[in-house]
Amino acid sequence: MCSFIWIIAVSFFLTACSASSPLWRDSAAIAVEELGRQEAAKLFPQEYYNLVETFEHGEAMLHVYDNSRDADPYYLLVLQKSVVLRAELLASKERMAAAAEAEKAEKAAQIAKDRALRDAAELEARLAAQERLNKEALTRAAIAARARQNSQEPTLILPSLHTVRRGETLPQIAARTEIYDDASLWPIIYRANRDQIRNPRQLWPGQKLKIPRNFSRDDITEAKRYSGRK
Repeated sequence: MCSFIWIIAVSFFLTACSASSPLWRDSAAIAVEELGRQEAAKLFPQEYYNLVETFEHGEAMLHVYDNSRDADPYYLLVLQKSVVLRAELLASKERMAAAAEAEKAEKAAQIAKDRALRDAAELEARLAAQERLNKEALTRAAIAARARQNSQEPTLILPSLHTVRRGETLPQIAARTEIYDDASLWPIIYRANRDQIRNPRQLWPGQKLKIPRNFSRDDITEAKRYSGRK
């Protein structure tokens, strides 16, 4: 590129010293120099060096053969080629700008997508944590409610004495919930109160019967067997 600029400078100098100058030479030289500054050699090397070669043909015709009339068509051709190359440069730069803009937009979209995914993951984690806390709170509330209910429920007091009511029988007394809740266990009451019960089928209102609480499984079996025979 530097050598070409040197050629242009020398050409300007030689042209200034010559008696006549081709009509299109100055414009062609300016066009070649401008395209060089616009990186035409980098983006379109084949087209640009073809342009330079055409200009050098004109220079040779002018300075070697001293024929400005035949040199001018080469300079005009340089101008025509420079118009095409300049248009290609413009289109190329527009494409590169569009590609850069598209890449920028794609990166921005990816950043937004990553941020959205991250926010969604954080939200899901917060919701899961909140749900876990809610479940734990409900469990604690249920335990506390059960504890309150148990503390409020009256404790069933198992009596050790029972006052006979009119018309009651031993099976009826044994069947009461607070006694044994089992009519077949009446012989246990009968044996504990033999001192005041002569006939197990006959009780007197007002009698206070002892209700045994500490008896064995064998006592239960014997009582059921005895009640089954009576």
